Amino acid sequence: MSFFKKLFGGGDEPSAPAHEPVEHEGFMILPQPIPEGGQFRLGATISKEMDGDVKEHKLIRADMFPSADQCAEYAVTKAKQVIKEQGDRIFR
Repeated sequence: MSFFKKLFGGGDEPSAPAHEPVEHEGFMILPQPIPEGGQFRLGATISKEMDGDVKEHKLIRADMFPSADQCAEYAVTKAKQVIKEQGDRIFR
């Protein structure tokens, strides 16, 4: 049966290892590389506690990387850029 899974696209994707969150200007950035086609798509969650609630924003981009670590590193960089440009407006 595994032959058919691989043949028709149901094969196992490489799993992305868990990455540590990074604090930046009161925001928490959690890199979450998304396994896709043997590579990793840029993904991260940006969160911040506001008025007693934790707000979250999912960041997903088209950028692809050959390793989860490389993807996670760039995800943090990209999230910092989004935080700089949008600040708290990211949660609207």
